[in-house]
Amino acid sequence: MADKKLVAATFTPFDSKCEVNLSQIGPYIDYLTKKQGVKSVFVNGTTGESLSLSVAERKMLAKEWCEKANGKMEVIVHVGCMSLKDSQELAKHAVEIKADAIAVMAPFFLKPKTAEALKLYLQEVSSAAPVLPFYYYHIPAITGVHVPARDVIAGIQELIPVFRGVKFSGTDLMDLGQCVSSSPPQWSFLYGVDEQLLAGLAMGADGAVGSTYNYLGCHVNKLIAAFEKHDLDQARKIQFKLQELLGFATNFGFDLGVNKQVMNDVSGLLLGPPRLPVMPCPPTHAQAIAKKYFELFTEC
Repeated sequence: MADKKLVAATFTPFDSKCEVNLSQIGPYIDYLTKKQGVKSVFVNGTTGESLSLSVAERKMLAKEWCEKANGKMEVIVHVGCMSLKDSQELAKHAVEIKADAIAVMAPFFLKPKTAEALKLYLQEVSSAAPVLPFYYYHIPAITGVHVPARDVIAGIQELIPVFRGVKFSGTDLMDLGQCVSSSPPQWSFLYGVDEQLLAGLAMGADGAVGSTYNYLGCHVNKLIAAFEKHDLDQARKIQFKLQELLGFATNFGFDLGVNKQVMNDVSGLLLGPPRLPVMPCPPTHAQAIAKKYFELFTEC
């Protein structure tokens, strides 16, 4: 069995005026690889505020991640947009910059109403990058597209020969289980709900993608290792600590702005504030959460 993959969903570095700050990506990669033991990133996703970025900004970020991560990390680039043409443009660009894979969430302004409609949309995006491994990014709480992932992936390899799996950021573990049980072994199902990762692993997830793995990666790697050694007591201890941290953070309105500031405080990186309409986190809130973090987790 291949080792389970831990993927950090990266924040987009901004300066104080919320312009993209590429200078932080090199240090960001060093922090993830050397401090957190994270060897894969998911760029320009929800955590990266992708739908608040222009196509040009997303290209610039993806290119910098691929260039700086070359030989150090796997880079999965999310290319989903509200416009099919924009998604295809980003997919084609991902080939040019030698990304390792691409992922696409469902468009959610004009939503696909059926699995067939969504599969055709995904096929059209993949056609612009026919050589790149392709992941469907299932995140119904954000997209409002509640088509079961198992229906989306049924027969999808006939439409997308390079299909490789799902970033499953939903809480329906029955849907996840049916995806795993009905899929070929070369596909990967990367679970995206950090607070219940252990349950996802028990259902057969091949790894995880999440925002908190930016600063909890080394601890979650220990959770995964404990699970693979069948040491469920240790795996639960780590999962419960993560749940305690996120439960505490929820008292402060744990949104992307708060999460990003916690990353700034814990890592020492200068990733800046979020972009509107997300509001910046009050410093006292992030400081309280960071304090809780250091109480729960010792340095790896």
